[in-house]
Amino acid sequence: MKKLAKNLLGTLMILTAGSLAFANGTKDGGKVTTITASGSSALFPLVKDAAEKYKVVNPSVSVTVTAGGSGTGLAQVSDGSVDIGNSDVFAASKLSADKAGALVDNKVCVITMAPVINNELAKTVKNLTKQQLIDIFTAKTKNWKDVGGPDEQILLVTRPTTSGTRALFKQFALANNEEASNASLETDNSGTLLQTVSQNKGAIGYLALSYLVNNTTVSTVSIDGVAPTMENTYNGSYPVWGYEHMYTKGSSNKAANDFINYILSKDYGKLMEAQGYCVTSKMTVSRNN
Repeated sequence: MKKLAKNLLGTLMILTAGSLAFANGTKDGGKVTTITASGSSALFPLVKDAAEKYKVVNPSVSVTVTAGGSGTGLAQVSDGSVDIGNSDVFAASKLSADKAGALVDNKVCVITMAPVINNELAKTVKNLTKQQLIDIFTAKTKNWKDVGGPDEQILLVTRPTTSGTRALFKQFALANNEEASNASLETDNSGTLLQTVSQNKGAIGYLALSYLVNNTTVSTVSIDGVAPTMENTYNGSYPVWGYEHMYTKGSSNKAANDFINYILSKDYGKLMEAQGYCVTSKMTVSRNN
């Protein structure tokens, strides 16, 4: 009887230890490592997808991803509140020189930004010159009839100043002209922007190509006769593109670096294009800012 009781006690102790180990993370007693990333809404779908796939091969690592805009991501990685700051733009454009200099830049892919309009409007408006686009987004042109479209008021769907998508579009589509403000329809949520444009005939906004894969609710507009496609981005004929960055503060965060290296791997690179992102190594042109 004493021997039986001793055996039962031993078994209970093993089960209890196993339960505690599982509660702490993995069933072998290891704790789950959590990586936090925030920032670019354009990069959000890719990082979220990569986080889910990374979890499958690395069950002891969990990656938490939020959007909020490139400026937010850069500020948060700079102050140490997240491990990775996702950005559509170089850190130096949003942070002071000393803060930007403390960050390590990982260019994980290239993103294409496309002007998007309502499908009804797209029946007559298929192309805009760069100057027409500038005039529309600076509110100099207020009616679509002035650029070959119907007699319809132009409705701008804008983004906040913290948005890297806005900064990139401003630089390469609007020749650094400041877009007009439309606070009532200002959003850095690309899903919300997509819905707003699809539901308003006169609406125009801009989105990362990653939000337009297999999407038929809005239409893209060519600029100077060049369509916003991955092929045209690769060959340099379409101008509105930028690097997608995943910044870390210094290079000592092994968990964050391992996750970034996973995204940069050849295996994951095969999945990028299907999601609307360009592989950096395939670009025939490059940029320093």
